[in-house]
Amino acid sequence: MADTASRTIIRTQGRKAFAAFGDRPSGRRHPLVATAMVLPLAALLVVAFGGWEAVVTQASSVGVMLGR
Repeated sequence: MADTASRTIIRTQGRKAFAAFGDRPSGRRHPLVATAMVLPLAALLVVAFGGWEAVVTQASSVGVMLGR
């Protein structure tokens, strides 16, 4: 019986934690906020995976795929 009670408590706490993070207002982020979030990771990937040439190649490929 104690095992079942402890599992119930853990499940309840997990649901509360999920609700705390899941109750965000729906909608979009401001473009500047999204940019500020992405730039550090983008800079790290540029340094780690071959510099600007790889970035330019990928951007060009995406542009062609989108028809620009």
